[in-house]
Amino acid sequence: GIEVLMANDAAAKELILFAKNRLNKFYNPKLYKAPAKQELSEEDQIFVNNGGTPPPTEAPGGIAGTGIEVPAFVQLSASASGSKAAPPPPPETAEAYKAKGEESNGVIAMMDLLVKDLTKEMTTAEAEEKASQASYEKTMADAAEKRALDSKSLNNKEASKANLKAELEGFEGEHASAGKSLEVLEALIMELKNECDWLLKYFDVRKQARAEEVDSLEKAKSVLAGADYSFLQRSSSSRKYLRSSA
Repeated sequence: GIEVLMANDAAAKELILFAKNRLNKFYNPKLYKAPAKQELSEEDQIFVNNGGTPPPTEAPGGIAGTGIEVPAFVQLSASASGSKAAPPPPPETAEAYKAKGEESNGVIAMMDLLVKDLTKEMTTAEAEEKASQASYEKTMADAAEKRALDSKSLNNKEASKANLKAELEGFEGEHASAGKSLEVLEALIMELKNECDWLLKYFDVRKQARAEEVDSLEKAKSVLAGADYSFLQRSSSSRKYLRSSA
């Protein structure tokens, strides 16, 4: 991960800069940076006051997971850190000293190049991590927005489904009621059809019977009309007789 890479690169830079500073101490004293004054514990301070040597300065740690550690030549021994002995004598000739100086300058330049590469790698990794984090956050935000829209759409669809279901139940009730009304109407139509079939079947018979009935009524009427005339004649004769007797 990015954390492991940054930690390893930082440890490598620290290691290289530590080694470079040690080289500068012998070949470029003006560029040498003395380590910060070591803070002794109370126990070490008592030991030093009694003529002992202070503990050595801790060197940078290694690169995690790589097995690379600070080389022994950059470790400070207890005797070296406690003594003020002069640095080793210079080479016997100026040419040899110059060769050693050029060689150290080449090593230091290579160290600077390594530090530059590590810094570039760390900067690139950090930028890529920021870009990836921004992309991840945007993806999560888009996903959250989509989930919200989908949830809203789902709620709307569920509400629409509930309304449609209610309408369907209403239509089914109306359909059932209309079906019952249709059954009643069909029964009425069947009854009327049967009645019409009966009327058509016995129309001639009923017509004949009606004609005979009308004829009978006409005859009865004529009979009744003749009986009334005879009754009137008898009544008139009776009145005339009564008058003459008086």
